Amino acid sequence: MQFHLNGYNPGDPRIVDPIDRVIPPPLKRPLPAHCDVMIVGCGPAGLNLAAQLSQFSDIHTVITDLKDDRLTVGQADGMACRTLEMFQAYGFADQVIQEAYGVNEVAFWKPDPDDPSRIARNSKIDDVAEDLSEMPHVIINQARIHDHFLSVMKNSATKTEPYYSRKLIDVVIDHSNTDYPVTLTFERAITHSQFNREVETVKCKYAVGCDGARSQVRKSIGHELIGDALNQAWGVMDILAITDFPDIRLKAAIQSINEGNLLIIPREGGFMVRMYIELDKLKQDERVDRENMTVDVLIKAANRIMAPYTLDVKEVPWWSVYEIGQRLTTAFDNSQNEESPRVFLAGDACHTHSPKAGQGLNTSVMDTWNLGWKLAHVLMDRAPQALLSTYSAERSDIAKKLIDFDREWSKMFSTKPKTKDNPDGVDPAEFQKYFELFARFTAGVGIQYQSSVIVGEGTYQHLAAGQPIGQRFHSAPVIRHGDAKPVQLGHCHTANGAWRVYAFAGSDDPSSESCRVRKLADFLASDPDSPVVKYTPDGADIDSVIDFRAVYQTPHRGLERTVVHPFLTPTKGRLELKDYEKIFCVNDYKNIYEMRGINKIDGCIVVVRPDQYVATVLPLTGQKELTTFFSRCLTVA
Repeated sequence: MQFHLNGYNPGDPRIVDPIDRVIPPPLKRPLPAHCDVMIVGCGPAGLNLAAQLSQFSDIHTVITDLKDDRLTVGQADGMACRTLEMFQAYGFADQVIQEAYGVNEVAFWKPDPDDPSRIARNSKIDDVAEDLSEMPHVIINQARIHDHFLSVMKNSATKTEPYYSRKLIDVVIDHSNTDYPVTLTFERAITHSQFNREVETVKCKYAVGCDGARSQVRKSIGHELIGDALNQAWGVMDILAITDFPDIRLKAAIQSINEGNLLIIPREGGFMVRMYIELDKLKQDERVDRENMTVDVLIKAANRIMAPYTLDVKEVPWWSVYEIGQRLTTAFDNSQNEESPRVFLAGDACHTHSPKAGQGLNTSVMDTWNLGWKLAHVLMDRAPQALLSTYSAERSDIAKKLIDFDREWSKMFSTKPKTKDNPDGVDPAEFQKYFELFARFTAGVGIQYQSSVIVGEGTYQHLAAGQPIGQRFHSAPVIRHGDAKPVQLGHCHTANGAWRVYAFAGSDDPSSESCRVRKLADFLASDPDSPVVKYTPDGADIDSVIDFRAVYQTPHRGLERTVVHPFLTPTKGRLELKDYEKIFCVNDYKNIYEMRGINKIDGCIVVVRPDQYVATVLPLTGQKELTTFFSRCLTVA
């Protein structure tokens, strides 16, 4: 869809009149005295966590921000494939895809060999490899993502809404208080920069600092960001412009001979473009002179880099300047001396990096996507408090890998291209090769968590070679048996905090009493050792904690529902209606067994965590191993 033709307007582009897109200012409400989870910061990390926790009616979540109102323009824009997979769990991925710019190709430009003062296209490559994800890599204003999270929160049973204009003063932890050990003190603001000195205190069970690189939560628990900088200044601007540059609607990396480098990111709507523009090198410990920096400086720099092409800028909805640096906090929670963590850090509060690799927002939301279900499990007595320690262990390791990648990527991007006069420069071919090498990482699908209480060993990995343990569940097309609808299996993973247990049938006859899926279903339905029986609370739906589903190799028209174990059509809800969406069959055109390396003879069990990561792979006869796995990470409510 096209929009922004007559200038930038925030809000939903489906609403024609920009005036009607305006959301009323937030209500001036006092903070509650107590809550379960206190989130500081309404950036993507904080809003994602609030959205996830808002799905649980028994959890009281409060989220605050220093700003006066919601974000309307600027900041991050790149949404990785993995992030779209997460959006699907909330139900708004399709809306984002429809509105966003889809990144399909990347163009690489370098100095023209015949005239190095000019740039020339070197090559074009696909942005996302085939079958990397069912989701695309898209570009969309961060503010629109915030709007979607806010809608999820507001439309939930808890009707969660942020408390704006709150400045955090301090966080104090009292471990002797077993009910509400964390106390946060806020100063209520009149505007972003003016405060009336009204002090509010909130006591909570857990607090999460999503309050950015200058995080007061991080300072309050005695942590700091440690790292280095490249002493390189960059500018970024969203523009509506006229240009003769031929790849203006493609993602383009430009290396000029003497004027620096430029990254072009087309924006949603068909007209707007974001540019990351290399500025002057900084001296040691020098900061960008923001007072004397203007958007005209960025425009002139962009024109110099793009020569012989020109850029006539008509409107600049947003711009900023920044220094490249990679920093990581000393810890992602407050735990010391084997105490259970009570305060957590996420997003820029615990790791910062350059924006050009597009990992800031994407990594931040994955932080809280990892943390949210764990907090919910503990608060709802589904898991021991020890589960919360896995957050820092898993996410700090990923952040370290991200920063290592970003450091190398930023260094290459800020280095002059290799020429006869500059033999120490970056070879454009090597630059492109590095981009392709880390495509899985930048898409967000290369993350792999290490073995722990929630990540099993790889003893039976060979039964599902294409679903690596510790990596996100790689979706594939299947046919939903109940209504013959082609669907993505991974889209079963909604943001409801449930584990998924998939039984991939082997070569057994589904109607046979010896069918291993039937025997597994029988065990899960009625055996006292069944994790479904053991961990489902009284009165709750049978799939509320562990959601059991099956995939058969039999074509959907050849499988009669009457031969399938009744546990795969469970009764749910107040009226005890049957759920007909637990059974799937292979798609004739794209066979999930072949695509994901599932053993067709033996089949297997694939256990998937609430955050969509593969927890373990087991044989269909592995009832004992399944019971043992869940006994390590779940408790009886």
